[in-house]
Amino acid sequence: MIPHRRNSHVPGRYNPIGRLNSICPYYTMFPLQFPFRQLLRAQPGDWVLDPFCGRGTTNFAARLLNLPSVAIDSNPTATAIASAKFVSVRPEEVVRTCSSILARRKAPADVPQGLFWRLSYHPRSLQEICKLRESLTRNCSSPERIVLRALLLGILHGPLQKTSPSYLSNQMPRTYATKPGPAVRFWLKKKLRPPCIDVLDVVKKRAYYVLSELPPRTKGFALRADSRKVSNRQVSQRFRWVITSPPYLGMRTYVPDQWLRNWFLGGPSDVEYVQDGQIGSESEDAFVTDLAAVWKRISTFCLAGAHLVVRFGALPSLNQNPAELLRRSIAHANSGWVVRTIKAAGRASQGKRQACQFARKTKRAVEEIDLHAVLET
Repeated sequence: MIPHRRNSHVPGRYNPIGRLNSICPYYTMFPLQFPFRQLLRAQPGDWVLDPFCGRGTTNFAARLLNLPSVAIDSNPTATAIASAKFVSVRPEEVVRTCSSILARRKAPADVPQGLFWRLSYHPRSLQEICKLRESLTRNCSSPERIVLRALLLGILHGPLQKTSPSYLSNQMPRTYATKPGPAVRFWLKKKLRPPCIDVLDVVKKRAYYVLSELPPRTKGFALRADSRKVSNRQVSQRFRWVITSPPYLGMRTYVPDQWLRNWFLGGPSDVEYVQDGQIGSESEDAFVTDLAAVWKRISTFCLAGAHLVVRFGALPSLNQNPAELLRRSIAHANSGWVVRTIKAAGRASQGKRQACQFARKTKRAVEEIDLHAVLET
């Protein structure tokens, strides 16, 4: 046990204090115990950084251990979810905010049209979703609205259920949004029609579940930015710990696979195949160069002796050595990071890892690695 920790055990799956971390299903996430166990070595007041934060699992682990942290990601969906990991709010306040928005008589100005939208949501449910979208894109500064936004992203799409509904859409995956063409073909083939769902009822059920018990609030924030270019004006903290999992070489679908959630955040009502702000995936050399730029940039925010812990792997189709790629990127950064250890982290099939989320039909599981480096400048 560590003396300054109130509890050095990661919350179990059904422990209420850990439920906020699951406010929104997300792909490419590593398990909470990974950053939590690393941070058990941290000292009180150590700042923690995740430059590829995803849904903010590292930051939630830091919060559980009463450590301040910063989350950075270029994906708007990621930072919207991660932002909720920093706030404290009671479930009734979130429900009250949602109810107040839905009670407004004015109809939403923008309701998407077309076959996909008619088959994905019941007209009444879509009206309510659009009303919430319009209000939250205009103003999402309060804790209640930040959590409501993340919660809605989590229930925006998912599987149909025989019991009371937990998601707002027609049949769809939870972690990524099916593209319009395949979704329409599937729904028509299966003769599936979207049920009429009371959005407030689902929000209420989910809010009282994920917010039933929260860890004490700590300092920190989530920042939507490119970690290769983030400025001292945006991040003024000095970090002792960097714990992260960068995108793997060859992954190009972060934004398109979250297109429906990006729409809810104010984006277009169709899929955009863009790579703006994403780590280069067109070649191995470009990938290594881009990743090196991140290690070099974040080194300027870190204290001497800071720890860099990276979980990394590779897509099975590319036949890459993840340890070698990561070593090359750190050497190319030439910024003082010295690799201390590289250890096997198990195979992607053993958890919700990047490889098994993006390569949904793989011939074999991918061996991932954990790299530990120390800043010696």
